[in-house]
Amino acid sequence: MATKIHPTAIVDPQAQLGEGVEIGAYSIVGPNVVIGARTWVGPHVVIEGHTTIGEDNKFFQFSSIGAPPQDKKWQGEPTRLEVGDRNTIREFCTFNLGTVQDKGVTKLGNDNWISAYVHLAHDCVVGNNTIFSNNAQMAGHVEIGDYVIMSGYANVHQFCKIGAHAFVGMSTSLTQDVPPFVLLNGNPAQAHGINIEGLKRRGFTREQISALRAAYKTLYRSGLTLEEAKAALLEQEQATPEAAVHLNAFRTFLDTASRGIVR
Repeated sequence: MATKIHPTAIVDPQAQLGEGVEIGAYSIVGPNVVIGARTWVGPHVVIEGHTTIGEDNKFFQFSSIGAPPQDKKWQGEPTRLEVGDRNTIREFCTFNLGTVQDKGVTKLGNDNWISAYVHLAHDCVVGNNTIFSNNAQMAGHVEIGDYVIMSGYANVHQFCKIGAHAFVGMSTSLTQDVPPFVLLNGNPAQAHGINIEGLKRRGFTREQISALRAAYKTLYRSGLTLEEAKAALLEQEQATPEAAVHLNAFRTFLDTASRGIVR
């Protein structure tokens, strides 16, 4: 499969394009860019910086990929952006490079659906199989787990963590960490139970969902302190082998939360 570059596109000779890559009209690809096989880049897309993109991605028009971070501390260091495989990036998205004050890299995993106007700031790390609706905005250093859904106009403060399978409602303003499996919305954000519908769609059993609902109640409804809740969650994990791996993820997330968990 031959690489296709539109006559109006500008692709630096040092850029590395895999087999079957397509570059659309008026798009620009910089010298330090690597694009994997069969990735499609639509018209008017700019891909710059030290950016590595995997295979079978789709970048729609007017996106800015790999631009310098919106951080006054950045002094031109060769920081990076890494995008995995099979991602769909819709119109007007902005993904920035990392900074040396963190890991030096911004990462997007595999099989993510990123809708229009999404901003992924410097040093963000996004897992796999996520869905970001229009205008979801991530500040710097945000970490987002697998299968997270970000609804439209949701905003995440810098350094926040969102655990796997969480659901963030429309126009939510998030300034604290979100345990996995939790559904939340509001401004400020508030937890409203387990993301039951999402878990059903992903094949979680009734027993696993029931165990996670019980864990949620222990953390949010029991009146226990955080340390007391963690001890109780460990007991539930040990007593529920069919859901132990998910309960462990729920409990151990609490040890990594650096901004406190959403109420």
